Amino acid sequence: MPSRHACTIGLLTALALAPAATALARASQPQLGVGAQYDTSHVYIDVGKVDAFASSFLGTFGGTSTKQVVVTVTPTPSSTTSQLLQTPVGTVSLFGFKTPIPYPFGAERTGYLVTDMDQAVASARTAGAAVVVDIFPDPIGRDAVVQWPGGVNMQLYWHTAKPNYAALETVPENRVYVSPDAADKFVKSFLAFSKGKVVSDDKKAPGIEIGRPKDTFWRIRIESVYGKMTVLATDGHLPFPYGHETTGYEVPDVAATLVKAKANGATVLVDPYSSDKRQAAIVEFPGGYVAEIHAAAK
Repeated sequence: MPSRHACTIGLLTALALAPAATALARASQPQLGVGAQYDTSHVYIDVGKVDAFASSFLGTFGGTSTKQVVVTVTPTPSSTTSQLLQTPVGTVSLFGFKTPIPYPFGAERTGYLVTDMDQAVASARTAGAAVVVDIFPDPIGRDAVVQWPGGVNMQLYWHTAKPNYAALETVPENRVYVSPDAADKFVKSFLAFSKGKVVSDDKKAPGIEIGRPKDTFWRIRIESVYGKMTVLATDGHLPFPYGHETTGYEVPDVAATLVKAKANGATVLVDPYSSDKRQAAIVEFPGGYVAEIHAAAK
């Protein structure tokens, strides 16, 4: 029988090697993401306000829209207008449903383009995600919806014809609100899938960023092939509109962008404030889409 000392040495060696083994296993998995310019914010707007939203959004950020089509983008019967708004600061998949929206669509915040749908779904499962809508065909490829720990839904895409989009001028951030109970699990799971990295982890982030200037909260910033992400772990005591903004758009100048936004029918919900070396504000576009806008502090 090995001695207690030998067992202790063996256990310590195993623990020391565990992170390396995890990193090696992670590195052995293929990179399935394509790039931030291929990843979209999903925006669902009342069909009667789709045109007003598109005009306002493009008038604020610049860019163009693909031709609006009427299609079925769900695995069960439905009908929606669909178009892609491509701007220098991020891309939007815009839907205006003419029929009731089948569950659970409308809850997925983003769509990520992947190189192989079957591998991506398997990788998401291995990383700890639940597949809430299994793989199904759409007019231009295949899709699935996964849910990460903390209840965060995202859609995965694969296109039959390989797209070719220009790189973005600035990469938008996916703003994810979760409970502190789920934050570690969410981050671990998403990093395993995305092969991303944590670029900052602040357990005492300024509460002004969630509308509570006297308090602090836990903020984690992540970067990966899928773009930027800010994880906001809060107690859920959030004043409106915090938690409704699923995407943050980086612009050269917040004040100038807000002038454009208001001129194009948007409403400023949170006036500009400064925190974490950036200036930020929150706006609401026609149709109810809420977005954060930020710029590096001057």
